[in-house]
Amino acid sequence: MNRKILVIGSLNVDQSVQVMSLPAPGETIKGHDLKYLNGGKGANQAVACGRLAGEAGTAAMLGCVGDDDFGKMQLDSLSASGVDTQYIRRISGTPTGMALICVDSKGANTIVIIAGANACVTPELLEESGSRKAIDEADILLLQMEIPFETNLAVVDLAAKSGKTVILNPAPAPDHSIPDEFFAKLDFITPNENELASLTGMPCGTIDEIAAAADALLQKGVRNVLVTIGERGALLANQDGIRHIPGIPADAIDTTAAGDTFNGAFAVALSEGKDVEEAIDFANRAAAISVTRRGAQDSVPYRTELTELI
Repeated sequence: MNRKILVIGSLNVDQSVQVMSLPAPGETIKGHDLKYLNGGKGANQAVACGRLAGEAGTAAMLGCVGDDDFGKMQLDSLSASGVDTQYIRRISGTPTGMALICVDSKGANTIVIIAGANACVTPELLEESGSRKAIDEADILLLQMEIPFETNLAVVDLAAKSGKTVILNPAPAPDHSIPDEFFAKLDFITPNENELASLTGMPCGTIDEIAAAADALLQKGVRNVLVTIGERGALLANQDGIRHIPGIPADAIDTTAAGDTFNGAFAVALSEGKDVEEAIDFANRAAAISVTRRGAQDSVPYRTELTELI
């Protein structure tokens, strides 16, 4: 039986618009193809876990949405993807979180996040009976940075006491320093180059620079640093050394949820007992499919599609 994954994080509705090029500060440009799509790093990663798991009941999510139509959109999308939604609370009088996304003609994007109900994912919420049940029953906890940081602190404290595997995707990059004792409770941290640079204050343009910055996080106590580097693949650093796992070539049109797909796929592979490098290869293949499609959750592949690619 697969180990159970619990995603604790954000649920947003993405207001996405296509543009020829991303606007410069103070610039007004024309956009087209406005869409409202399910998103949020937590929900995206949960959808990836649900769609890519080889066994039903592997993935669940803990979070908050508003009591609006957007909240129902999210719950329906997660359920349809095989995610257990019983631990997601609907908050009366609070809107569901939102992301404002511009995607240019080359697939690059800019994203602005509005927290909404995600701000209600507090340490106090974790103490409620349903939330504790979800955490107690999970084997792998997958976190991001779109909910209050104090909540992530509380989660890793609980996990450290019970021997659960903790994966932190530090996105969006934190705008504050993170205490070393927090890093020391992480089994995996999965930044991209920009997030790694923000976490360490070190340059991360070349593979050698990325390796040096990853080593700096190892010195803080993280057991595995897994850096996603786009089409170049991923770099893994741990006590066994530093390895570069090449990416999968793809004709990218929208990279919005590539990192989320990677993280969800990586968690699924670990839940199935794959070793870390096998899990990275599985995640690279899932992300390679996602960048060939527009949208966030709409771009996440199903397990059958990944099997066909392999």
